[in-house]
Amino acid sequence: MQRKLKNNAAISGLIYTVGLAVFCIVLALIFFTEQRLSDYLFDIGVDSVGALISAALFFGLMKQTGTGIGTLRILIVLVSSCFAINGLVYFTVGVPSLSTLCFTFCLVSKLLDLVMIYFFYAYVKVTLGFEGMIAKLADKLIPILMAFETLVILSNIIYPTTFYLDADFMYQSTPFSLSEDICLIAASALAAILIIRSHNPRNQKAAAMTFILFPLIEYILMKRTFGNAAQYAMVLMSLIIMYCVIFIEKSKELAATRADLGIASKIQADALPPVAPAFEGFSKIILRGSMTTAREVGGDFYDYFVIDENRICFLIADVSGKGIPAALFMMTAKTMIKDYALTMDTTSEIFTKVNERLCENNDEGMFATAWIGILDTAAMKLQYTNAGHNYPILQRKDRPCEEMEKEHGLFLGGLDFTIYEQDEIELKPGDRLLLYTDGITEAHNRANALYGTERLEKIMESTKDMPGEKVLEGILSDIEAFEDGAPRFDDITMVILTIIGEEQ
Repeated sequence: MQRKLKNNAAISGLIYTVGLAVFCIVLALIFFTEQRLSDYLFDIGVDSVGALISAALFFGLMKQTGTGIGTLRILIVLVSSCFAINGLVYFTVGVPSLSTLCFTFCLVSKLLDLVMIYFFYAYVKVTLGFEGMIAKLADKLIPILMAFETLVILSNIIYPTTFYLDADFMYQSTPFSLSEDICLIAASALAAILIIRSHNPRNQKAAAMTFILFPLIEYILMKRTFGNAAQYAMVLMSLIIMYCVIFIEKSKELAATRADLGIASKIQADALPPVAPAFEGFSKIILRGSMTTAREVGGDFYDYFVIDENRICFLIADVSGKGIPAALFMMTAKTMIKDYALTMDTTSEIFTKVNERLCENNDEGMFATAWIGILDTAAMKLQYTNAGHNYPILQRKDRPCEEMEKEHGLFLGGLDFTIYEQDEIELKPGDRLLLYTDGITEAHNRANALYGTERLEKIMESTKDMPGEKVLEGILSDIEAFEDGAPRFDDITMVILTIIGEEQ
């Protein structure tokens, strides 16, 4: 839903900037035909070209993602608006019948300058990362400065505080017009200090400073007020420079991070057991596993391994959170469970000890739901413990699927004093047991309906005569068909145990 809203906002912004570019070009044609507007041909030309470049730049950002890209789009929309409003000010100035419109456009232009400074600060803050006491001061002071100047500008509606239209209906500043510039300069100065103090490379800081320096240099050289066409052109040029330097540099960093995540994903995949293991001496059972991560690295894991000549262990778990933290916790938990499973006799002892260890120095509050089973293949007795995990689905040879509704304690990593229990069942030839994480039952489609346990059981029933790996493939295919392109937010992990029948 959030992604859809962002896409709609981007499309709306593109339509808006293109529309303003067309409007400025059409307006420029009028300037060529009316004598009273001939003095502003250069300005309307700058406005038209600037609006056109703004639309082109916005189009170039349509498919871009990353930190600050949304704020940069807003800045481009604001600059594009400034070009259009600026052209309208020139068109209406000096015309008695249009004096109200001229005054309104001047007012809007000044307010747009304020909003632009605020979003510039928001952009450099998120892309360069401001911290410390000055950053906290700026976060509080800049909105106050913006609010104060907004009131000063709006006061012109009642009384000519900072500007007015003279007898010839031409724009004139008052002695108090400096109050507008002081607020802009103060906000810009705070932003400049934070840019210089940031820990980013010099080229990124220099690119950000152009937004403040370019218009200021133009203001000094031209000896004119803020808000003319040339200054908006400087602002647009600055945005292009900031995009080319800051965003491209951030993209390089993102690419490096993705490369590291790719390596982490490979390490995680290698840490899992083979999808189709061959357990020598265990001809009566078949174990198959599958994990599909929602991100580059996941928080789910599964495992199966031989304990001794008669016993085999298999398990599944789902770690809280996503990404690298979950993956690190997953690797720790997986290693601990296997280590204790090879040295302890019962599943309850294994989880009790693992939970105790995971609670040590767990300042981040990470935890994992988990299920573990140890199958004695001589007696066909399955001993198991459930630590807050989804109930496995048991499929008897001649009976419908049923959930093993047993829970023996809190999730792992919750409370260090938790003592886990265990249960035991007998398995027979033809029986099948499916372990899974909630990424399956909580998968959703475009209508936000959940996949659910009932649908999962139906797929198991329809594939009961298939090999275990085909069952897992069938479940994954059915989930993808159910989702119908809806985004997936959780890992999908499964382990299936099949007891070979005599006739097989």
